Amino acid sequence: MAGNMTLWWTIFMVFVLTMLALDLGVFNRKAHVIKVKEALLWTLFWVSLSMLFCLGIYYLKGYEKALEFLTAYLIEESLSIDNLFVFLLIFNYFGIPAKYEHKALFWGVLGALVMRGVFIIAGVALITKFHWIIYIFGALLIITAIKITFQKDKKIQPEKNPVLKLLHKIMPVDPSFDGGRFFLKKQGRWFATPLFAIVLVLETTDVIFAVDSIPAVLAISTDPFIVYTSNVFAILGLRSLFFAISGIMRLFHYLHYGLSIVLSFVGLKMLLTDIYKIPIVISLGTIATVLLLSILASILWPAREQPTNTV
Repeated sequence: MAGNMTLWWTIFMVFVLTMLALDLGVFNRKAHVIKVKEALLWTLFWVSLSMLFCLGIYYLKGYEKALEFLTAYLIEESLSIDNLFVFLLIFNYFGIPAKYEHKALFWGVLGALVMRGVFIIAGVALITKFHWIIYIFGALLIITAIKITFQKDKKIQPEKNPVLKLLHKIMPVDPSFDGGRFFLKKQGRWFATPLFAIVLVLETTDVIFAVDSIPAVLAISTDPFIVYTSNVFAILGLRSLFFAISGIMRLFHYLHYGLSIVLSFVGLKMLLTDIYKIPIVISLGTIATVLLLSILASILWPAREQPTNTV
């Protein structure tokens, strides 16, 4: 069994690396503005690929594991939509040209794949060795849910990012994007470009995201393969999803309430793990229903335009 899992891990990682190489080296070799139509097609491609993978899990590991993957994927994808607001704020803060946004997200995703792997391995190991830590994860998710419920507009302050401060100490940052390069040399001195600074901020921001999302997925499954692959497929589809809905995602003003309910439900599921194990079918149905209702509510009752003060 261990040998089979090693083979599947190897096949999956080769597949992911191949897709990333094709993405950057072939399909997006030349920097360009991602149009909505192109983004929607890529989003459809990644979602379809995720569902095919889920079907493969069904045939290889059974109905229960397939449902675990689907539920975990749905949680990750829904949390990703909320996080897209932060990506948009980061891009606006640095004033990145639209044609370089895909490259920034690509390298941000590559780093996220590594960091998520570390978080997942650590999380599974902790739950396996110290079962009681699942209660801490559950409590953290409920606290996060409460914070999401009452938070107002998302605000970011990249200038206070410790990694960005460290970068400024190591080398100066040139204001030029210089054709989408990460570094440039002027008068014998090396400079970082804003694109490199953006990738650093995206990477550190993903660490914060992982603190919420990894415990939520571990409440659905502690199988490292299920947890990691669901994360990877959600992350890989995140870039195209960003370009597909970046113009309309502000319309989903009730989504954060839906996410709050989902995280509360998942946190409660963790806290009740030794009393009553909520069936995975109920978990999937509850999460899907809550997210769908929050999106429908956003469409049916759109946000009111904020009045602008004139001087």
